Amino acid sequence: MLISHIRWRGSTNLNLQNCYIIKENERLRKKAALLNQENETLLSELNQSLAKAKPQSKGNVRSPPAATAGTGRDQP
Repeated sequence: MLISHIRWRGSTNLNLQNCYIIKENERLRKKAALLNQENETLLSELNQSLAKAKPQSKGNVRSPPAATAGTGRDQP
């Protein structure tokens, strides 16, 4: 009788630990889903910003300055 009680108690403890792990796993999954959604939103915003900036940068491209004679050491 004592051995079966010890087994039952051990089993109960394992069941409680299992329930705690399951609840923690659910909490972490929800948090991961929220973070994933936030990342997708930020990536979308970044892509939109880059798409808007791309056409503007084509018109603003400057050519490099003309090369001057010498090494440039004589100039301040």
